[in-house]
Amino acid sequence: MPVDLNALQSLRYAEHGVIATVTLVHTHIDMTMVRELTAVCDFLEDDSPTKVVVFQGTGGQFCAGIDFADFRPDAPMDIHGFNKWEKVCRRVERLDKVTVAVLEGAVIGGGVQLALVTDARIMAQNATLQLNEVHQGFLPGMATFRLAKYVGLGHAKRLIMRCPVVSAQESLQLGLVDVATDDLDRALTQIIDSFGPTHVVAVTLARRLLGESFQFSFEDALGHFLAAQHRAISQTAFLQTVQAGQGDPDSDSGS
Repeated sequence: MPVDLNALQSLRYAEHGVIATVTLVHTHIDMTMVRELTAVCDFLEDDSPTKVVVFQGTGGQFCAGIDFADFRPDAPMDIHGFNKWEKVCRRVERLDKVTVAVLEGAVIGGGVQLALVTDARIMAQNATLQLNEVHQGFLPGMATFRLAKYVGLGHAKRLIMRCPVVSAQESLQLGLVDVATDDLDRALTQIIDSFGPTHVVAVTLARRLLGESFQFSFEDALGHFLAAQHRAISQTAFLQTVQAGQGDPDSDSGS
């Protein structure tokens, strides 16, 4: 049975033109949020005409990590909830839309993990990031897989194993965020505009190839690229580009 997006408890969902906004109402990630974020992904994948998804917090706080109230210390521990969380993060990462995270407050643990699966991150000047899980006796999810691709192995080891609090300026220098600013609204508009026309197939294929870039040899990656390129140039967006270029005698038709 479809979830009523107007009746969400941990999130708020809204659409304005081509932009969808997902607001985290709960400051911590619990199973309610995981289930509701899964339902939002269902809608975004199957029914939403939007081209951009913005993830933001509320009250000056993006996300302060996991809610330990979901765990029972008197019961055996299992990884079911972690598995559900990783699945929904992967779905966000693979959405056929551009995704942007607006980071405010102390962004901790799962909040950083969610930010890492978006395409762009905007950070308030007074915000901080921290992956603090190792100091609490567990692991920062698949940030162990993604983080080094952003910052390199050395910085990733420091951030995950020593759990420092990272300022907005350091986050910008490391490449964890795209913008650090006091004017979040203006930065969000500029970031969205910078993506230009969002062609679904080109966006998803480019993101997939980038995600695979550390996994395969050049020869294997070339084969994946050529298959993806063949799919891309068979789409209406590219055909329209070709038609527009042929109509301009001064256009450069080179690759």
